[in-house]
Amino acid sequence: MKAGKRKAAMYRTIRHNRPAVFAISVIVGLLMAVIGFDSKSLMEKNRALEQRQEELTAQLKYEQDRTEELAEFEKYTKTKKYAEEMAKKKLGLVHDNEIIFKSSDGK
Repeated sequence: MKAGKRKAAMYRTIRHNRPAVFAISVIVGLLMAVIGFDSKSLMEKNRALEQRQEELTAQLKYEQDRTEELAEFEKYTKTKKYAEEMAKKKLGLVHDNEIIFKSSDGK
């Protein structure tokens, strides 16, 4: 008879635990849905960040090239040739042995 009582007690325990098991299953399901949704939004953010990183890498390359050009221009501005060009352009100066031709329309 003791075995029958144990079985009955075990079945009662299982019946009493069913709502708790159901509640835990629902909670686990909700957590999985939330995690799935968040992972999808994180993947979209990751794609956007990768694209932004590519844009910034391209911009960095452009700025590095521009820095090199400016360094070359800085070297050029320290030469005599540059000084002569600016004197001709800005101040209208010429060498003694140079001849200047102007067009008849005044340009």
